[in-house]
Amino acid sequence: MSRFGNLEFSRSRIEQASQSEAVSDEVMHLREADAAFRRGAFEQALRLYARVLEGAPNDAVAWVGQARMLIEMGQFDEANRWADKALERFPRHADALAAKAVALARQGDTKAALAFSDAALEEESSTPYVWLARGDVLLARAEKRAEHCFVKALAVASGDWVWPWLASRIHAFYRKFSLGLKLATQALALDNGQAAIWLQLGRCQLALGLGAAANDSFAQAREIDPQCPEADEADASLREAGFWARLAGRCRRFWEG
Repeated sequence: MSRFGNLEFSRSRIEQASQSEAVSDEVMHLREADAAFRRGAFEQALRLYARVLEGAPNDAVAWVGQARMLIEMGQFDEANRWADKALERFPRHADALAAKAVALARQGDTKAALAFSDAALEEESSTPYVWLARGDVLLARAEKRAEHCFVKALAVASGDWVWPWLASRIHAFYRKFSLGLKLATQALALDNGQAAIWLQLGRCQLALGLGAAANDSFAQAREIDPQCPEADEADASLREAGFWARLAGRCRRFWEG
């Protein structure tokens, strides 16, 4: 069984809960899931979306949220399946179609991904995520027009740091670290009190060889959120980069000396 198999909602618990309790739980868990997502705590957000579905199995936000969290965690096959589950209930939901498109693109099926992205754009509601997903798919296809989609997404969601942060994560996935750094900086300009942004900024800096700057960014992330998700992994990457830099320096001195 998939390690996410326990996320299936329990029908008996749904039947036992009163409608008022279900609505109350749904609102609370959706808020908690969004807060976890914004911290970069994607697995925690995943579990919270699952709790929403225990009491509200037809909540489209929670279904799409699960697919999106799995994408952020790199679980693309699972994300694809959860996007299918969402589309079984909401066949024309724009964000569900967009999540399916991203999952397929990350798995290398860019032709099918583009078809689902086209379907998402055909819906009346063009959300920031639909445009972000479109950019993701076009980056997977190495198409230059991808950047227009990110510009569109940020214009639709002007003022919310989450979207340039997510756009930076997408660019980093495709190893476009300079653009990722630029987008993380844009997110930081909107809210410099978010540990997740500093963490993403540091990752891009590290990938570009800016070790000292990355160290400062990771330290800032920890100062804001001592329990910052993925901070340990970032620190390990920094130490590894330092090791290889020292080794390269020794090799250069050996051959030059």
